[in-house]
Amino acid sequence: MLYLEGDGGIRLAADEWGPPDAAPVLLLHGGGQTRHAWGGTGATLGDAGFHAIALDTRGHGDSDRAPDADYRLDRLVDDVVAVCAGFDRAPAVVGASLGGIAALLAEGERDPTAGTEHDLAALVMVDAAARIEADGAMRIREFMTSAPDGFADLESAAAAIAEYMPHRPRPADLSGLAKNLREGDDGRWRWHWDPDLIHGPLRPAVGLAADRLEAAARNVRIPTLLVRGKLSDVISEEGAREFCTLVPHAEFTDVSGAGHMVAGDRNDVFTAAVVEFLRRVLPA
Repeated sequence: MLYLEGDGGIRLAADEWGPPDAAPVLLLHGGGQTRHAWGGTGATLGDAGFHAIALDTRGHGDSDRAPDADYRLDRLVDDVVAVCAGFDRAPAVVGASLGGIAALLAEGERDPTAGTEHDLAALVMVDAAARIEADGAMRIREFMTSAPDGFADLESAAAAIAEYMPHRPRPADLSGLAKNLREGDDGRWRWHWDPDLIHGPLRPAVGLAADRLEAAARNVRIPTLLVRGKLSDVISEEGAREFCTLVPHAEFTDVSGAGHMVAGDRNDVFTAAVVEFLRRVLPA
């Protein structure tokens, strides 16, 4: 594990794979997840010759919790800009859900008068777009707030996930799940993120700055790939088509058998699509 510096000097925990001098690829998880969501993808990117870095965003996992519980969307965007500025060259950014929205705003709202270089070299939006379906966003929030007192054991947490994502096979080995929870002094397991997040960017995404996201999408000029889970209730087929209209040069992949958590549902198909795209668009 290493630490990168976000906006205001906040420490952001990260894992990395691949040659440090290779083209950087920054992996941003969704709200309520951690960097461990990218384990399989990060390793594959590293083997493919990229320098992959999976980040715990502020308030998640082993990263610092935000001073004064400041988890506004703008702070997440500022963190993306700060981290990208720390690389020797602009990284490609693969952002899932909230991570994708933050990356979209970081690129689409950049100041064109600040210089000729883009902060991002390429953008991969993972079940994230300018239009967020209200019912799907609400279902995420209901799941995240469904166990305020945590779980008695990992089996209970696994049962809750299975109910939330019935299309995904329940794992026999719960060691991966343990990375996303923290055991408290009372012996109960709670999600590894700051509860104050739910009052910030993880509030219901109903009308989540729709005009702002559309305006940012229209300003995206870098190579872009939208990856949607075909079973997703957060990004609809119509929302995906609208995004490709806003970003005419964007490529699109619809992953069968995957819901909103595309990388977790069909990691093999998802990662293959990302590697193929990045090999074509990133400079050697």
